[in-house]
Amino acid sequence: MAEPAPLPVSLLHEDRLDYTPTQRSVPLARRRAARLVAEWGQPGIAGDVALVVSELMTNALLHGSVRGRLIRVHIALCDRTLRIEVSDPRGERPPRPRPAGDGGASQFGRGLLLVEAIAARWGWEPRTVGKTVYAEWDVPAPGPVRGSVNT
Repeated sequence: MAEPAPLPVSLLHEDRLDYTPTQRSVPLARRRAARLVAEWGQPGIAGDVALVVSELMTNALLHGSVRGRLIRVHIALCDRTLRIEVSDPRGERPPRPRPAGDGGASQFGRGLLLVEAIAARWGWEPRTVGKTVYAEWDVPAPGPVRGSVNT
C-alpha cells in the first residue's frame, strides 16, 4: 500500500453512485466504471479499472456491508490521476491483503494483492461511519478531446 498522490490541481470528471449491498451490484458498478473511464479518454486502463472496482465492490459486499446501508462508488479523473473509491459502512474491518502463501488452498482473499499489482497506489481511509478503500492510476496529461472543434 502506497501513499495517495497529492491532491490534483484540476478535476476533469467525477461520478458517484450508491449501490445496494447485493451481488448484482458488482457487475453493474464494474461496467459503469469501465464505460465512464473509456468515455473520459482513458480506454487503455478501463479494463484494469473494471477489475479493481469489481474486487473492491466484492470486498465491500462481503466484509463491509450492513443491512439497509448502501455502498458508494466514486470515480474522479483529475489532470494526472484517476481515483476509484469504494465506501462501505464497516469501519471496524480495515482491508488487509493476504499473502499468497497464507494457509489453505482457498480461492478467496487475494483480491487486494491483485489491486496492488494493477493500480499505481491503493489504500484506505476511515470515515465518520465506515471506511473508503481507494485505488489510483497515474494518467497522461489531458489532450484535445477527439471530435472537438477549436474555435
